[in-house]
Amino acid sequence: MYIVPGLHDIAGLSSLFCAARSKDTSSENEDDQVSKTMNDASLRTLKGIGEKTEKLFWKAGIQTVGDLVRYFPREYDSFAPAVAAGRVIPGVRNAVRGRITKRPVVKTFGRNSITMVQLSDETGSLQVNWFHMPFLRNTLKIGQDYVFRGLVTEKGGRRIMAHPELYDPEAYDKLTGQMLPIYPLAASLTNNMVRKAAAQALEVRSPEMEVLPDDIRSALGLCEINYALEQIHYPESQESLLLARNRLAFDEFFFFLLGVAMLREQNERTENHFPMRTVWKTEDVIESLPYELTPAQQSVWGEMEKDLASGTLMNRLVQGDVGSGKTILAFLAMVQAYENGYQSALMAPTEVLAAQHFEALRKLLEQNQIKDAHPVLLRGSMTAKEKRIAAEKIASGEARMIIGTHALIQESVSYENLALVITDEQHRFGVRQREALSKKGWPPNVLVMSATPIPRTLAMILYGDLDISILNDMPAHRLPIKNCVVGPAYRETAYRFMEKQAQEGHQTYIICPMVEPNEELSCENVTEYTEKMKKRFPDLTVAMLHGQMKGAEKQRVMEAFAAGQIQILVSTTVVEVGVNVPNATVMMIENAERFGLAQLHQLRGRVGRGSAQSYCIFLQGDGNEETSKRLEILNHSNDGFYIAEEDLRLRGPGDLFGVRQSGIAAFQIADIYRDAGILKAASVAVKDLLAMDPELTLPQHFAVKEALEKFMQRQNDEDVRL
Repeated sequence: MYIVPGLHDIAGLSSLFCAARSKDTSSENEDDQVSKTMNDASLRTLKGIGEKTEKLFWKAGIQTVGDLVRYFPREYDSFAPAVAAGRVIPGVRNAVRGRITKRPVVKTFGRNSITMVQLSDETGSLQVNWFHMPFLRNTLKIGQDYVFRGLVTEKGGRRIMAHPELYDPEAYDKLTGQMLPIYPLAASLTNNMVRKAAAQALEVRSPEMEVLPDDIRSALGLCEINYALEQIHYPESQESLLLARNRLAFDEFFFFLLGVAMLREQNERTENHFPMRTVWKTEDVIESLPYELTPAQQSVWGEMEKDLASGTLMNRLVQGDVGSGKTILAFLAMVQAYENGYQSALMAPTEVLAAQHFEALRKLLEQNQIKDAHPVLLRGSMTAKEKRIAAEKIASGEARMIIGTHALIQESVSYENLALVITDEQHRFGVRQREALSKKGWPPNVLVMSATPIPRTLAMILYGDLDISILNDMPAHRLPIKNCVVGPAYRETAYRFMEKQAQEGHQTYIICPMVEPNEELSCENVTEYTEKMKKRFPDLTVAMLHGQMKGAEKQRVMEAFAAGQIQILVSTTVVEVGVNVPNATVMMIENAERFGLAQLHQLRGRVGRGSAQSYCIFLQGDGNEETSKRLEILNHSNDGFYIAEEDLRLRGPGDLFGVRQSGIAAFQIADIYRDAGILKAASVAVKDLLAMDPELTLPQHFAVKEALEKFMQRQNDEDVRL
């Protein structure tokens, strides 16, 4: 019996919510060709989507009707009951029931205008403002009741609702309790565009065939897949939404872990064709370092040496905080491979980080007089001639050490005797991509480095194909980062502090949760914030960075920031990995409540990498007391593993609308913290399935095997797009 926290308590509801939507398998088989045709259909088959709009969806990775059905909301706009004027909560969207008692006031400033209404009752007062809408002065009727719905801010003791939507009270009562989807947006897509398209896609799509074995679904109370796909977009209730997202989260964990388990089985049977003797040169390199390895580094290096000398392949994860010293261990392994006559390759998630690793390796080799390793850098932005020259050196064996990005796994790149593959920040790469690099000759030894703090219990499940080593101490020369959790009122003080740091020659990161304004979400966005910072700091160089920018432009900005040419970088979490800037001393994270603790800690790790004292400012935008308690953990600890454990403890599986931890294993809807119980149940289900049918050759498991292939391909496509 599988018991999943958050699932078993509602398992009894699943028959109620799911029976009506279950499809007869035989009829699905008859309609399989129709399903394939409809779900693979172009977005242009939907009303209102022409060539221009279709291209916007493409940028978000949505090309077909089926893609759109599986483009899940990030959260929901819940129509809460309207409250009195004095009961509003600053920092969030509120619905307020109020009566117009006086004619609205309109103030003009040149071509601009602001229309103001004061709502007052026995609970308190609220000022309501609209910009550039003077006609409301004649539209709003004195003595009429309305529901005003919008974001409430607090300034100088006054509470203000800006640019709210207006509803007739009876009409709003009908909306109360509904949940409308809010989607992650890319390019110039709007939430309304995605909502309309998704609603159509749900209407025209063909039902998917159920692939999970009946015994797993029954034991866990998991609803039918088509019901889940419908309810995740437009849930009928919070209970139906919980059923839907639990099913979809389980599927993501189940197929990911199934792929990992089959890969581990393959690894355990694979002979190491590149056994490496231990060499004195690595000891010389360690002695030449301007610092001593920490006890944890020494221990992990011993594990790596033992792996490399064994008769079976090394498949090891080295997990440690940013700055814990993973990179030097990777370089030592590359030196050992070189001394044994083999090639090694290190694949980084960004071109800038690849270039930084290459320069650091080149200097290390020079300092230790290793002259004939001929390291090469291979990345996508190189010219065709540069790529050809690098590829020739790799193929001939002249280049013994190779550092690069995804360019390392292109078909045009071949290796002479690749014995060691190192992936930096493995959660940015799909299993398929790591396999592709492993197939450039005999299967090589694999070392994975990750700075994502994941509790060991969950890491052992997620990285089931790897042995795990932990770097749980920090080099002595690192100064602890000073932290503070503050509200929006502190923002101007923070700006003055950034300015002072810039005058001392240091740099600042500002992180926003959104790229562009979203009509449904009240949080800071990179586009508008950058312009605001340029006006606020006219004497400083301010730039923006986000994932929707073209690769070459992102690289240019990151390189300029690393070179000290940009004083303030306004960015999304794209800087979570990918650049090392020792001169950056300030990290300010806007709307910190919208991120998981572990991700906030990893973002904080972008500073504190040099000799100067560094600071992290977590700016909380919602004023929620529970959020404040959660963020206070970051205020009192710089230990990533402690923070990850606290994140796991604080965010249970019932936290439907809480922030999610991004970036880990490319899960679209599942979250390892919120859904830890589902993750563990999926792990048990995978073990039981493979114990019965290790190769998935039984007829009842054909659909699982096919679904696994599709899941792996989707994950691979997503990794390539990122």
